[in-house]
Order: sequence, then structure tokens, then C-alpha cells
Amino acid sequence: MTTDSSTTGAPAPVSPEQFIDRNPMSRRQWLIVTVGLLTMVAEGLDAIVAAFVYPKLEKQWGTADDAITATVTLSVLAMVVGGAAVGPLADRYGRKGVTVTGLTVFSLGTAAMALTNGIGAFAGLRIVACLGLGAVLPTMMALVADWTPARRRGQMIALAFAGVTAGTTLGGILSSALIPAFGWPTLLAVCGLAPLLLIPMVIRYVPESVSVLAARGRPVADLREALATVAPGQDLSGVVLDRTEAPQHRRAASRAVLARGVASTTVLLWLCFLVGLGVVALILSYLPMLIERMGLTSAQAGVAVAAFGWGGLLGQLAVSFALKRFDRFQVLAGLWTLAVVGLVAAALWAAQFVTLLAGAFVLGLCLPGANSALQVIAAVAYPPSARATGISWANSVGKLGPVFGGLLGGLMVDAGWSLGTVLVILAVPVGLCLLAVRVLRARSRGLEHEVQPQPLPRPLKAPTPEQV
Repeated sequence: MTTDSSTTGAPAPVSPEQFIDRNPMSRRQWLIVTVGLLTMVAEGLDAIVAAFVYPKLEKQWGTADDAITATVTLSVLAMVVGGAAVGPLADRYGRKGVTVTGLTVFSLGTAAMALTNGIGAFAGLRIVACLGLGAVLPTMMALVADWTPARRRGQMIALAFAGVTAGTTLGGILSSALIPAFGWPTLLAVCGLAPLLLIPMVIRYVPESVSVLAARGRPVADLREALATVAPGQDLSGVVLDRTEAPQHRRAASRAVLARGVASTTVLLWLCFLVGLGVVALILSYLPMLIERMGLTSAQAGVAVAAFGWGGLLGQLAVSFALKRFDRFQVLAGLWTLAVVGLVAAALWAAQFVTLLAGAFVLGLCLPGANSALQVIAAVAYPPSARATGISWANSVGKLGPVFGGLLGGLMVDAGWSLGTVLVILAVPVGLCLLAVRVLRARSRGLEHEVQPQPLPRPLKAPTPEQV
């Protein structure tokens, strides 16, 4: 004769993922999101190197343009390689450890750049720092996704990702304060050493993902301790933990993003990341130059770029709240639709500074916000066992967007195209991404593991003393 939980009073058996999804956000989970946001601020601070330090190297060291270009290119490739390599490693060996390692390498490498006196050493350290930086975003986003319930997951990922834009804005403020008074080495030292303060927070407050602990064959007590950390006071007796399929999970993690039935979703995501990051980089890189060509002043160009930046910060924060109520694909499609309209409208009225300023703010609201929504889609498109790989590979492809955007922008500027023409051209790839979003939404039901009923893991045998 069998009994069930309804007759015995025992809680119904659930998997760790179901346990997290069924409980409200705890203080520890909010703290994990906060640590994720602060970590993304460190990611955003990296933008100050290209925007404020490279021009100083040309003036103070007499560094040739070719050397700067080579350093920039190798740095981007280092971020691509770092991100692509760490995804499978994080899924297999641990996301927390990879995040800490990436932060350490990036921070020390960036701070050490302040001590160099030649482009050779500077470039070498920059490449090392970018290898570490490429590992930070995907692994931290995976940890945020792992420890937040499904109904709040999109909102929390978008909220944490808003730290990138906040970091870029903070970097601009620091550069204006530190470079005139103390020089660019001080700026690099501050932006490099400050993220080291986050490492104790990650170690202390962010537990390793349960899926990774199970895949590594860790003791049952460790898995239960991790769950108890984020859900204090909750009854864990009904949570069934499974380690019997760990070897299979380890083999599948690096291939899941390209498996049959998932590969097309992966390719579409890569396309969206490539275009989304590329368009933003092109606007930030060439907007000042194109504005000054119109006869406006450099001060007005700076105000327009600032409007884009503040719009981006507000847009990403707004997306985090919109994702709580609306479908993520609808949010992304809406943002890119508004972006297309904004690009065309800004192109038509770019000659007037007030309307140009409004257009820059609207584009800032839409385009960085769309990139935030993309992070959410990538985080939930793959099973937990391959989440870091999916996010890291999508972001690695996206890192190439600024490279292609820089090349395309350079060609358009060299051809003498006006700001209006450039903005209209940019509306075309964004429009293509709208079609990609429609396809992704149509495929989401069959590919979203988090909304599908997941079979309960097979119960473990009673743990031996060695396991406990």
C-alpha cells in the first residue's frame, strides 16, 4: 500500500529548480542580484579605457594609430575568447569560481596598466585584463538566473545588467574628475582596484549553483546548504536532489547550445546580440564626430552623447520592471520597433539640436534596453546545466558587434555620409532583428526548459557518512 503527501502531511517532492520557483524572493536572493549589479558596474567601467585613455596615449607617448588599433582589436578578441572558453568551464566546474577568477584577472590587469610606460606592456596587460573581463558577465548572469524564481528571473537579470550602463556613466564621471587632476594612470588604478572589493562579496554571499554542485558530485549536505542559504526557514524535506546523472550533464553542457532543435535559436540569438551591441557601439563612437560635421559644437555633441547614456540607464531600469508584467519577446520587439522609428525620426530632424537631443535620449532608452532584454532571453533559452555556456557564447559573438560597427561606421564617415543617412542605414539591421524576434518567440514554447514540466529527479539512496 502506498501513501502520498496529501495523506501523510509530508511536503510533495520537488526538484531544486521547482523549490526556488515556488518560493518568494528572500533577502539573500536580493543580495545576489545586488552583487550581480555591482559586478556589472565593473564591466561598464571598462569602457573608459577606449573612450579616455587611448587618446592620452597618442598624445603623451606618441603612440601610432596602428598600434592603438591593434591593441583595441586584440583586446576585443581577448574578451571574445575569454567569454567563449569560460562558459563550458563554468557549467562543469563552477560559475562562482570563474566569476571570482575573472574579476581578479581584470582588476589586477587594469590596475597594472597604470604602471606601464610603453604601448607594448600596456597592450599585453590590456589583453590579459580583457580575458578576465570576458568571463565575468556570462557567469554572473548565470548565477543571478540560477538563484531567482522563474516569475522574477527576467526582471532580476535585466536589473543586474543595468549595472553595465551605470558603470559606463560612472566611468565618464570619474574620468572628468581624475584625469585633469591626477592623470590617466590614476583613473586606471581606481577603476582596476575598486572591483577587487566585490570579490569578498561574491565569495561570501553568492552560493554556487545547485545544478553545478550536483554535476560535480558534491555531497547532498552541500546542496541542501546552498538551498537553505537562499531560502532560510523554508522546509527542505521535500526537495529531491539527484547526482546520478552528473557525468551525462558534464558531457552535454558544451554541446547543448548547438544541439538539434536548439541550434536555430542559438544562431538567431547570436545575430541579435551582434546587431544590438554593434549598433550601440557605432552610435557612441561616431555620434560626436557626425554632430560636429553638422556645424554643432563639441559641447553640444557631448550633451547628445550624455543624453544617450542617461536614456540607456533609464531604459534598462524600465525594462527590468516591464519584464515583470510582459512577455520578454514582446518587450524586445517593442523596444526595437521604437528604435527603428527613433532612428528614422532622428534622421529627418537631426539638423535641429533640440530634436537631435530628444532623439538621442529615445534611442538610449530603446537600444541598450533591448540589449538588456537579450540577456534575459539568452539566460532562459537553455537548461541550467548549460546556462553559462549559452550566455557566454552569445555575449562573445556580441562582442564582435562593436568591431564590425566600428568598421562600418568608419567606412560611412570616410564616405562623407551625413548623420541622417547613417541613422537611416542603422534602422535596416534593427528591422531585421525584429523578424528574428518573431521567430524566436514562435520557437520559445518548445525550447524554454523553465516553463516546461520538468521530471522530478530520481531520489538518492541514503547518503553514506563520507557523503554527509
